[in-house]
Amino acid sequence: MNESLIEKINILKKKKNAIILAHNYQSGEIQDLADFTGDSLELSRKAADNNADVIVFCGVLFMAETASILSPNKTVLLPDKNAGCPMADMITATELAKLKQKHPDAVVVCYVNSSADVKAISDYCCTSSNAVDVVKSIGEDKKIIFVPDKNLGQFVKDRTGRDLVLWPGYCPTHHFATIEAVKEVKDEHPESLILAHPECPKEIREFADELLSTGQMLKYVKTSDRTKFIIATEIGILHTMKKQNPEKTFYPASKKFVCPNMKKITLEKVLFALEDNKHIIKVPDEIASKARKALERMVAVLPKG
Repeated sequence: MNESLIEKINILKKKKNAIILAHNYQSGEIQDLADFTGDSLELSRKAADNNADVIVFCGVLFMAETASILSPNKTVLLPDKNAGCPMADMITATELAKLKQKHPDAVVVCYVNSSADVKAISDYCCTSSNAVDVVKSIGEDKKIIFVPDKNLGQFVKDRTGRDLVLWPGYCPTHHFATIEAVKEVKDEHPESLILAHPECPKEIREFADELLSTGQMLKYVKTSDRTKFIIATEIGILHTMKKQNPEKTFYPASKKFVCPNMKKITLEKVLFALEDNKHIIKVPDEIASKARKALERMVAVLPKG
């Protein structure tokens, strides 16, 4: 069944000059189907830097919006229109505007996990892989508002020493994983190294051996001489880790590290998207032109290390 679906998808992809982008949190079969997999920053670059007419974005809404903003002349499809991001929904443009009024001289850095409307009234976007470098690139005399993820924001504060105004948003998938669950896995596999995403709560961040974005995790395990890892982020990434490092062993840090929205994309939905142009994500020009400036600043700041 899957082979038949994949064959149909590949035929349509060629016919429509389409590419398939998949986030590291997608299911294994979607990652295997994709032309490119990666974290938000890597996929943002791929969306902008290719010759495709159609981008099928296997991720969540804010990612497809980002692709639309960076590639306004391309058709961007999100196979499931209900694949949203609870963190992105935790702040609105109206709420950010009110926060900016309280701190009129502040520079706004918004995590890419936010709506196009929020990006449009932000000065910079960032991803987890370059958030520290984006903040470091801003003059030390500037006050910085960081939205919407308080966990990533605190991580950035710790790494830069900058005084950030944080919004109380969070990723439920990361935030509700408990330190007890992580310690239990560590007790079972004491020789394993713990790699955690900066979206994790403070207790897990402090317990981890390394704090890395998904893209950074993939690079780290490839080059490390260690062979066993406990991974404290969404479990989709384990598929690629195992595929790229068959001689190494990976354990999910908690059973709660599953994003239901990321798992909404299926092979059938990718096929339907290509067959019927479902679901076109197009950010209005006025919003897109403003948001593009913040996104271009994000893409321009390369993460170091």
